[in-house]
Amino acid sequence: MITASGLSRSFDGRVAVDGVSFEVPSGRLCALLGPNGSGKTTTVRMLLGLLPPTSGTAEVAGITLPVIRDDAKSLRARAGLLTETPGFYDRLSGAENLDFFARLYGIADAVRGPRIESWLKRLDLWDARDRAFGGYSKGMKQRLALIRAVLHEPAVIFLDEPTAGLDPAAAREVRDLIADLRREGRTILLCTHHLGEAQSLADLVGILQGKLVAFGSLDALTGSAGTVEIRLDRDPADLLPMLRSVPGVGELASSGPLLRVATGDPERVTPRVVSSLVAAGAGILEVRPVRVSLEEVYLRAVGAGGGAGA
Repeated sequence: MITASGLSRSFDGRVAVDGVSFEVPSGRLCALLGPNGSGKTTTVRMLLGLLPPTSGTAEVAGITLPVIRDDAKSLRARAGLLTETPGFYDRLSGAENLDFFARLYGIADAVRGPRIESWLKRLDLWDARDRAFGGYSKGMKQRLALIRAVLHEPAVIFLDEPTAGLDPAAAREVRDLIADLRREGRTILLCTHHLGEAQSLADLVGILQGKLVAFGSLDALTGSAGTVEIRLDRDPADLLPMLRSVPGVGELASSGPLLRVATGDPERVTPRVVSSLVAAGAGILEVRPVRVSLEEVYLRAVGAGGGAGA
């Protein structure tokens, strides 16, 4: 549903996004992480057709990018966007703002009113529907912005820092709605600084630092340190010299009956290690990957990513 192929963007000769490629299948939520200036917003703007790439292509909801004039309208109909700043009219009420944008989306008169009412009630804004937007709290403004992003029932939703600046209660409300949208089968690209938010919501995680320095499922990334822990029926210290000769084995460490094996390819190397241990007469009681936190994956990736983009 979202495919990027070598997307790059430069501003006045300075590279902001460099050769980004990834795919988010239909109905999945991908969290795009990265520090300020890492290129997250620039990438979203390219995927929405708001900013032409310097090089590379993409496809969003069946629309090929860069878009031509006729496809731009189709892309807006199939994709929704929540920006970090809501961008409503302060003097209009919440309901009037939604009605205005619903008309821009081309939502029919017979559908517009009931749909707005349904969403306002769903996000607990119905009682505030006639209040001027300028008097809304930040959490209320963000919930209204979420409604605008999904009001035309897009297949793909882009969320740029949806909980930035919200208090914990408001942030939780927004995360709950995002989780609901994911369960409904929407394809979502979520840009966020919050690792906990990504860990609780995402199917896939990408880490940007100008380039895409890591991408994959949450399970794959947090299990990708390449360390395997093997529990034996004996102390394996005397077996370490033998294990160092096994192809693909990196650093080894043992503590009592526990053996830790570092490798860049655990799926292939672990069976070799186990076979070598059994051949040496050791009993295998347990084999398990050593998982790392998303925070550790993020810090390693960003530290290795080089300079940031815009």
